[in-house]
Amino acid sequence: MPIAYVAMLLGVVFISTSAIWVRLSGSPPAVTAAYRLLFTVMLMLPYAFLRRKSLISQWKTLSPLDVRWLAVSGVLLAVHFDLWFWSLDYTSVASSVVLVTLQPLFTFAGGMIFFRERLNVRMWLGGASAILGSVLIGWGDFAFGGMALFGDALALLAALFVSLYWMIGQRVRVRLDATAYTFALYTVATVVLFALALARGERLYAYVPHDWLYFVALAVFPTLLGHSLFNWVIRWIPASTLSVAILGEAVGSALLAYMLFGETLHLGQWVGGTMILIGIALAIRHPPQIASR
Repeated sequence: MPIAYVAMLLGVVFISTSAIWVRLSGSPPAVTAAYRLLFTVMLMLPYAFLRRKSLISQWKTLSPLDVRWLAVSGVLLAVHFDLWFWSLDYTSVASSVVLVTLQPLFTFAGGMIFFRERLNVRMWLGGASAILGSVLIGWGDFAFGGMALFGDALALLAALFVSLYWMIGQRVRVRLDATAYTFALYTVATVVLFALALARGERLYAYVPHDWLYFVALAVFPTLLGHSLFNWVIRWIPASTLSVAILGEAVGSALLAYMLFGETLHLGQWVGGTMILIGIALAIRHPPQIASR
C-alpha cells in the first residue's frame, strides 16, 4: 500500500519536533507527557463522538486477550514517553533521540520471534546503516559518565518500551480502525501518566504558563500527525520496517536542535544523516517476509 509509506515518512517529519517541544517545556516529564496525550484525546473527542457507534461496536468485538494487549500497549506508551522526556533533562537532544530510536535492535528480534518474520540481507543492511548513522549523529554530544550516562540509560529503556508498544500494535491494530485503536490507546496512556505524576508528588499543571502552548504543540504535531500516522500504517507496514523509518527522527531533531539551541552539526552528523536515509530506503524497498501474522 504505497500511501502507507508516504504517511509513514510524513509521520517521521512530525515526530522530529517532539524533542524540541519537550526541551522547551519547564514542566516535569510525566506532567508534560500526560498533558500531551490528554490534549490529544481532547482534540480527537469530537470526531470520536460522531463515530461513537462504530467505535463501540469495534471495541465490543475484541477478545478479552486483545483488550488486555491494548491496555498493556497504552501502559508501554506512557512509560516510553515518561522515560524519554525524563532523559532529556540529563542528556543532549541528539544523544537522547539517537538512543531512543535504536528500536530496530528490539523490533528485529521481536519480529523474528513473535511474527516469524524473515529479514533479508538488504533489510539487515538498512537497519545497520540507519543505526550506525544515528550513532554518528549523536556521537559528538555523547557523554559517558555522570548524569549524562543516566539520561542515556533512560533513553535506551524508552527505546525498549516503545519497541514492545509497536509490536503489540502490529497484533491489535488489524482488529480496529485507526481511530478506535488510537483513541483507546491514548486514553489509557493519559491515565497512566497522570498516575505517575501523582505518585511522584508533582503538581498537575504547567509549571510555566507558556508550557500550555508546548503541550498543545506536542499533541498536534508529534502525536496526532506523528504517532497517529504510525498507528494507522502499522496495519500494513511491519514494526521492524517502521522502527527503521523512525530513525529519521534523529536527522530532523538534530537539525532543529542546531537551529533553535545552537547544538553543533559536525561532519559525522551529516554523514550519519545520509546513512540513515539510505537505511530507510533499503528497509522500505526490502521489507521482511511474514510467515505468520
